[in-house]
Amino acid sequence: MPAPDVAALLSELERSQPDVADDARVAVEWLIGGEPLEAITQLDVCEFLWYTLPLKVTGDQAAIVRALGALLRLGGMERYAALCASPTTSQILRTYTREGDEAGTAAYQRALAATGVLPPDVPELRWSSIMGPEEVGAHLACSAALELAVVSGELDPEGNERKQRAEGLTRRWLTESRTELGGDNWLNRVHGERLNRWVLGRGAARRELAQPFEVRLHAPIPTPEDHRFEALCWLLELASRPEGVPLTKRHNIVRALAAEAAERFGWRAGGVRGEGDVMALRTLRLVAQHEMGALARTGRRLLITEAGRRLLADPAAMWRAATTALLTPATGEHEMEISVREVGLMIMADGRELACGPLAERVTEVVVGEGWRTATPADVVGPLAELRHRLEAFDLCVSSPSPSPAGHPPATLTPAGRAAALTALRGQALRPRQYVTLT
Repeated sequence: MPAPDVAALLSELERSQPDVADDARVAVEWLIGGEPLEAITQLDVCEFLWYTLPLKVTGDQAAIVRALGALLRLGGMERYAALCASPTTSQILRTYTREGDEAGTAAYQRALAATGVLPPDVPELRWSSIMGPEEVGAHLACSAALELAVVSGELDPEGNERKQRAEGLTRRWLTESRTELGGDNWLNRVHGERLNRWVLGRGAARRELAQPFEVRLHAPIPTPEDHRFEALCWLLELASRPEGVPLTKRHNIVRALAAEAAERFGWRAGGVRGEGDVMALRTLRLVAQHEMGALARTGRRLLITEAGRRLLADPAAMWRAATTALLTPATGEHEMEISVREVGLMIMADGRELACGPLAERVTEVVVGEGWRTATPADVVGPLAELRHRLEAFDLCVSSPSPSPAGHPPATLTPAGRAAALTALRGQALRPRQYVTLT
């Protein structure tokens, strides 16, 4: 059966139902934007009815919905026409009118999730809220695959196993080679698009620095087989004892353990009065507790959590958690500080040794070019120190024996540190792009 021609359908409506033809034309222009009508999916129809129409289209919404339904029925698309007449559509449009855009958008999101055609996040890919062309194509292709699975009965949107089945179908559709992509797959396309966007970034200095990483970060970074996060394992194993890690009245790790850690891991020479004198230990504790969720405080004890036990039992999971933490915001940090740490890792990733002063100057040059116009070397020292504390806590860098006027000898990444830096940078490059909300 030939695909329905939009112009022919509109002409037929003008003859048979002239009162709805203009509204149908408005609806179809928003819905397909010049594409063939047969290319639309359930996701397209739902997004138009439940989001685009109430927020962006002027005119009588009820009339436009009825007109679109008439056009779709005339074109033999009964299932999509039924969405126009569904109680869900009426309820969502009433919610926008009576309770406002925020409530209407929330109702739309709930209804869309219930259809079963919205591709879920999977371990290989978390979807962006701001998508590039390749990601849009991947999202639509996965949605169409889920829609087919629902229609065929392979996927029950209300079934007990809907989440696992939807994730499995999405993963398969993303990773299988596609003829229409020349043998490539959608996951590679999306990753390539995100990586290219990250490399092009903001500012000429940053682009020049990031350009070599487009090839280096294209494939996953091999995990070093011989690297063990000794300090993190030590802390988690202490926390797994019944008595846990004892804390002071101010909830710091007690002096004896702080001194033991400083000596065991080479973090400080000289007297140790408490956790605050061993910044690598303090950083390790805060990251493990607040970012990894591996530790929890109960009174004056730190105890291991189930997440912490999983990290101890799974070296690959520990590697992912530690490398992610290299670019996770600490308390009080914002976008500029993370940009500083990211640039610092790019500079250090080749194993080059830079003293603190030259490193801060180079990082400042890059972040000023990114748009942080008032940044000075003094502003980047704190984020670079945070990065160094994290590298030291995870045994990913070594201090140079060279003297330093500032008292901070240069640090060089170990081979495992270089792999960790590349892994962290790849995660940063491939992360989903989200809208920024002001709170």
